[in-house]
Amino acid sequence: MAAFVVCAPVFSVSAFAQPAMDVAPASVTVQSGDTSLAAPPSIGSQLGGTSKATEMFAPVTKANTPKIYTKPVSSGPTEMDLRQLWNELRINNPQLSSLRESYLSAKATVPQINAPANPQVGLVWSGMPVNSPFALGGANAPSQQYPGGISSNNAISVAQPFQFPGKKSLAADIADTNAEALLASSESTYLQLGAQLSTLYYNALAAQKQLQVLKESVMRLEMIKNVAKARYANNAAAYVEFLNAQVAQSAAQADQFNVERQLDVALKNINTLVGRHSRDKLILRADVRRAMNAVPTLIELEDYAETSHPSLKSSALQLDAARKGVDLAKKAYLPDFQVIGSSFTPRGPFSANNGAMFYQFELDLIIPLYFFTKEKYGVEQAQRNQAAAEAGNISNRQQIVLAVNTAYAAYEQAKNQTQFLRDRQVPQADAAYKVGLTQYSNNGQGFNDLLTAQTQLRNLEIALAQAESNLLQAQAVLMVSAGKEPF
Repeated sequence: MAAFVVCAPVFSVSAFAQPAMDVAPASVTVQSGDTSLAAPPSIGSQLGGTSKATEMFAPVTKANTPKIYTKPVSSGPTEMDLRQLWNELRINNPQLSSLRESYLSAKATVPQINAPANPQVGLVWSGMPVNSPFALGGANAPSQQYPGGISSNNAISVAQPFQFPGKKSLAADIADTNAEALLASSESTYLQLGAQLSTLYYNALAAQKQLQVLKESVMRLEMIKNVAKARYANNAAAYVEFLNAQVAQSAAQADQFNVERQLDVALKNINTLVGRHSRDKLILRADVRRAMNAVPTLIELEDYAETSHPSLKSSALQLDAARKGVDLAKKAYLPDFQVIGSSFTPRGPFSANNGAMFYQFELDLIIPLYFFTKEKYGVEQAQRNQAAAEAGNISNRQQIVLAVNTAYAAYEQAKNQTQFLRDRQVPQADAAYKVGLTQYSNNGQGFNDLLTAQTQLRNLEIALAQAESNLLQAQAVLMVSAGKEPF
């Protein structure tokens, strides 16, 4: 008996596994005198936002196709605040675009796994002796040697294999759970990139504030120069005092050039991170005092992180998938089936007037043999994966809580330093400079003291700008560590 089987392709799809240009300076308003750092607010107002997963991982259409950073340079400057930058990051960042497509790819495997197996179509003819002609249509034609013809039974069959009920649905459920774990992991990556964006944003604000301080310092030194020049004209001071004031002013101008370069680099990094061309002109808009909101207590942040952090959601989903994997591995002990329906004719399948036909139904049982070796070790493998997922989930939870504690300590330190500089050191330095300038202008001595007071005031004002930036960065990192956007 010879048999030919035509089989549609069957694919096994596994679950988804785990150069300098002119740039417009930032326009920033940095306000001091904030008193909102005392009492923490309610956790509900700070952390009640909804997840960005729906917007972030919507199917790609013409309307939301990512505008990759290789797009042409914009013609004019763009003004953005931190929230707008986060929106640009979510839509246009290439790394997040890649994760979005990977998630959608993982979701597309679910209906494939849950689909029925492809059927098999077979053609059978039998009764041909050795060295007989290969004649499908005339195989049953009578001849002198074979008066009754050659073929005695010819058939067309259709076979449909299927697994034990529940196997495919469970495998599809595991694939869907793994895809949702990838989604949660992608949300965590979005928060991490957002923390990096916030750091760059507040560094740019600090650079802008430092530029403002240095410009004011240059103006104060110009005033000191004029006083020294007037006193020298009246023979009340040495010419070297004028020269020293001029040197100090030049040093302040040199520092200003360095800060301008730092600001330019920060703006280019922000552009690249949010998917814009690095040479696009960007103007940052911010109200620092409004951004310096008090944060919830440490206990509230820990509770929120343990219930809502995307990384913990991802590890919990992975653990759920591992537990379902154990159930699927145990189902391997159950047999699979195959149903075959055949149509027989006593003549050739391609000859005319085939005559009478009869039918046959066959049920095949595919049972696991060889002492259940594959099945036994498959269950062991699934159980080991579940144990690893449980340990990973515990470790991830510990790391998240530790990160919240570390970020909260850094925030408290940055807040205390900012308050100390703003409330004590800068006002004292400003008073010392004004006293020194008044005394020196009234033909008193103390030029070196005046120059030192001016330098200390400038340094403390720059330190205050950097401390405010550090405070805002620490606040953003703290909220991201708890799994929340910092606004």
